[in-house]
Amino acid sequence: MHFLGTVVRFVVAAIVLMFVGWIVPNFSVGGFWSALLLAVVIAAVGWIVEGIFGKRITPFGRGIVGFLASAAVIWIAQFIVGGVAVSIIGALLAALVIGIIDLFIPVATPFKVDERK
Repeated sequence: MHFLGTVVRFVVAAIVLMFVGWIVPNFSVGGFWSALLLAVVIAAVGWIVEGIFGKRITPFGRGIVGFLASAAVIWIAQFIVGGVAVSIIGALLAALVIGIIDLFIPVATPFKVDERK
């Protein structure tokens, strides 16, 4: 059941990314498969950033640092996923829209970092 929940989260994230691509200028996603791969890459890069810098600077963190980290992760992900084009302004706007959508429809990341100290 855990695997199915993870798949559903990525599908919902892909749909959100397609919606964001539709309303945000300078942010375009080629189609569903590009959006799904983009969701996986954003989750993986966010997981790596969280592992290196800690929970406070991650795209899933709150505040301006989390917002800027989210925009940076979105902008970097375009170089990994084909069919995605994002400008810096588009990444900032996409991070803002995704953050607003996440307030109403939270999509948790399937990756967890060990928080033992």
